[in-house]
Amino acid sequence: MVNIENILPVYKVENDSIVSVQGDITVVFKVTHKDIFTASADDYEGAHHVLVKGLKVLPKNTVFHKQDIFIKSKHQARSDADMGYLAKTGEAHFEGRPYLEHTCYIMLTKKPDERKTASSGYSGLMRKRVVPKQTTDEKLFLDFMEKVGAFEQILSDSGYLHLKRLTDDELAGTKSKAGIIESYCFLLSPNEKPMLKDVHLKDEIRIGDNHCQLFTLSDVEDLPSLCGSRVNYDKYSTDKSNFSIGFASPIGLLLDCNHLYNQYIFIGDAQATLKGMEKKRLRLQSLSAYSRENAIARDATSDFLNEAISEQRLPVKAHFNVMAWTDDVTQLQPIRNKVGSAMAQMDAVARQETDGAAQIWWAGLPGNAADFPMNDTFDTFVEQATCFMNMEGNCSSDGKGIRFGERSHGRPVYVDLFDKPMKTGLITNRNLFICGGSGGGKSMTMNHMLRTLYDEGTHCVTIDIGGSYKGLCTLVNGYYFTYTEESPIKFNPFYIGKGEVLDIEKKESLKTLLLALWKREDERYNRSEYVAISGAITLYYEHLKKNPLLFPCFNTFYDFLMLEYMQVMENGKVKEKDFDMSNLLYVLNPYYKGGEFDYLLNATENLDLLNERFIVFELDAIKGHEVLFPVVTIIIMEMFISKMRKLKGKRKILAIDEAWIAIAKSGMANFIKYLFKTIRKFNGIAALITQEVDDLLSSPIIKETVINMSDTKLLLDMRKFMNKFDRLQDALGLSEKAKTLLLSVNKANEKGRMYREVFIDQGGQELKVYRNELSVAEYLAYTTEESEKMLVEEYTARCNGDMEKGIALLIREKYSKPISKH
Repeated sequence: MVNIENILPVYKVENDSIVSVQGDITVVFKVTHKDIFTASADDYEGAHHVLVKGLKVLPKNTVFHKQDIFIKSKHQARSDADMGYLAKTGEAHFEGRPYLEHTCYIMLTKKPDERKTASSGYSGLMRKRVVPKQTTDEKLFLDFMEKVGAFEQILSDSGYLHLKRLTDDELAGTKSKAGIIESYCFLLSPNEKPMLKDVHLKDEIRIGDNHCQLFTLSDVEDLPSLCGSRVNYDKYSTDKSNFSIGFASPIGLLLDCNHLYNQYIFIGDAQATLKGMEKKRLRLQSLSAYSRENAIARDATSDFLNEAISEQRLPVKAHFNVMAWTDDVTQLQPIRNKVGSAMAQMDAVARQETDGAAQIWWAGLPGNAADFPMNDTFDTFVEQATCFMNMEGNCSSDGKGIRFGERSHGRPVYVDLFDKPMKTGLITNRNLFICGGSGGGKSMTMNHMLRTLYDEGTHCVTIDIGGSYKGLCTLVNGYYFTYTEESPIKFNPFYIGKGEVLDIEKKESLKTLLLALWKREDERYNRSEYVAISGAITLYYEHLKKNPLLFPCFNTFYDFLMLEYMQVMENGKVKEKDFDMSNLLYVLNPYYKGGEFDYLLNATENLDLLNERFIVFELDAIKGHEVLFPVVTIIIMEMFISKMRKLKGKRKILAIDEAWIAIAKSGMANFIKYLFKTIRKFNGIAALITQEVDDLLSSPIIKETVINMSDTKLLLDMRKFMNKFDRLQDALGLSEKAKTLLLSVNKANEKGRMYREVFIDQGGQELKVYRNELSVAEYLAYTTEESEKMLVEEYTARCNGDMEKGIALLIREKYSKPISKH
């Protein structure tokens, strides 16, 4: 047994650097990558070029060591006291969900020029005690720091990687938190408390209870014949798209076991290296007559030299290894199989290292890369070596927002779709456009978003066709309006509460309503008619001030038109061709007392829904009515505009689900444009949900207004529209990268997990696919399946109308096992 303190290569930690006993200086950066499954082929190529550019600024005798650590962890559910019922069940659903926790460091080590080259037989691990040889030269340190600063700037400015330099405490650790040196020695996870463990290196690498296996890529014969910055990922590719992942992804996040992936690039003296290769070529030339192998080696060496000189390549030495571990010896063979399979996907051969494993592991200690045995490296160019870098990280979480799940394991991540992207300039409005085929999960996704927003204090108004939001509305004790002949929906858009005035927005909404009632879909209004309607509204409210006993409603407005405004028109000598008052009164007569729709605009109760935070208008019964449906929809929107104006500082959302008949009416076009343009100024969100792709493709109103003014697009499974996808892509303004991601949705969902995936495009720049996985309680609250809805209603009735208790009882009795679909 050897006390590790006697041979520890770290001499001291100072100036946010590690100094070794051999005089090596190491600077360590914590690296944040782009999320896995979010990058395009161009992104991988761009990141590759940036890394090559950064490596070329490093001085000779520098070791680039990238260490990616993947540790199996389990999700810990939130348990906030103010969480609602569905939020709690959602969190509980993911308690203990396994996933790979990823941490990455880039370590840059500068070796003294006179340092002796390490090998398997000459390693600090072989000694019983190490004595520091020299102190750090200040000039050497400052010169190296200048090059390191340039390297950091190049990588950080690219946007592909984010680097944060580690401090002394993060390197060496404190009493309560392990540093990266201690974490590596004892295989500690990032949040694990410091703990000393025995390290056995004789017959195997064993750290505490963990049995480690080391697999290397250090022999040219084991390497793939071709390499690149990316490869196709067949699981997510289609006939119309090739989905890209990093070349080294199979031994990164896609390798499902505890493992370390070490990547080394040794930057030496390029001229000396080429000179040595030239000598080797001449030697092989003289021996080529005796052996065909020598002739082949000569030609290969000659090709290497030609490429280095003609293409200005930087020759380097490289080594890559995977160290996997487990505390269960029965899992050693399965892990070998996993690593072997992963390397085979890269067209490489996994070689399990035994004799030199201890020296390679020892060199992986942060700050000790200069002690790496160079006999386990191979010659290559920096461009090829960087292809083996892991360039992806775990799906990031904003800490607040909508709960989705990462694609690889389903771990919950929180996505802020509104505040953060607005602050960063990623989007300029909070509007949403949601589209997907039937059964793709649109209503489930929108229910989930509305519930989350409601829990955050948002005022939610939804126009629905089909009863998709009844369960959620009942659960949060909201207002649910549905149209029946016995109890038709009643409104009063003319009512203005106490202390309020007729402002421009109220006036505009009333003008839009009256013009929609007056003119047919294909009938345009002229300027004089618009001015006359505007004047009538203004004079009507002045008339109400003079007659306080009059109740504001459509009836009194119609009376005003007949008795007062008619005279105003005559006195102003307005010609009938400019404004036909008789025609207006005739067309509006059905909404006046005694008319067919006299109830619609003359409500005397429920006048102020201002403070109700969850309202659903279910309009399925009148969805085909040419008069009622567009009018009711406009009035609902006017009510929302009232919320928008009066509820200062509070978030509001108007969700229009499948209300396409009304939206397609040209009379509503200006109102929709107004809403989508204006709502952002009032901390509001306009959301439109549809599955009618043909309407999307054919409606200029939707293409020019809704899509262009919705910076956030949520698109679900679109594979059934594959034959129309080119037109769909053009209408939605999707890039090739977005097309590839969208076509991968639900392509290879995890077996045994029931969920739908959703593609989110924010500003055309942030493109990601998430799982929308729900707990059983959430699913039952949101379900649109009639049999399931009836079952929920039955159990709710058994619990005296308490839907929470009803769902809980239903789960206990019927859904003790996971539900079969989402």
